Amino acid sequence: RIARTAFEMFADGSILYDMQVSGFEFIVGYGAAIVIGVPLGILMGWYSRVDAVLDPFVSALYATPRIALLPLVMIWFGIGLMSKIAIVFLGAIFPILVNTITGVRTINADFVTVARSFGANDWQMFLTVALPSSVPLLLTGLRLGLGHALVGIVVGEMYGATHGLGFLIATAGARFQTDKVMVGIIIIAAAGIAMTELLRLIERRFERWRPSVGG
Repeated sequence: RIARTAFEMFADGSILYDMQVSGFEFIVGYGAAIVIGVPLGILMGWYSRVDAVLDPFVSALYATPRIALLPLVMIWFGIGLMSKIAIVFLGAIFPILVNTITGVRTINADFVTVARSFGANDWQMFLTVALPSSVPLLLTGLRLGLGHALVGIVVGEMYGATHGLGFLIATAGARFQTDKVMVGIIIIAAAGIAMTELLRLIERRFERWRPSVGG
């Protein structure tokens, strides 16, 4: 039944728009989380004053379940695409941010000393020391953030939407159409597996940059 339903939904194109909407929400929300989370994580990990100012806010928001913010997000952004993008962004940014901060803080002190001794300025330090050293943990953060982003899509669309895979799952579930529910779940799971494996391949490429225990 699930295979037959999936074939019918793809054949008549009814599911393609839902996939397009969810894909757009994911790309924009997850992309914004990377663009903001990585530089901010490097700054917080590198500059203690920046960390002292922002860490209480980051810790508070990281500890707050994102689902608790859903009513506020819906009020602020409405039930359109922006609210779903905001939910995806909030779900993904904190794993990326926290892992980037940790990655910068695990920089080998000898690397910093050598770079400074050769007259490296702050920008050169970022490019040649801070960023390469934080890449392994940064990629771990991207992988964790990916899962949170996919959850954000489904939860946001279930809560208030007119299109998307989460909306499809919610409406089909309300009508006891378990075959359609499973089609939506399988598509999201397959996308998550594919993107996670891609990040794992990239992560293995940079595995040798990961700091070893005990130096």
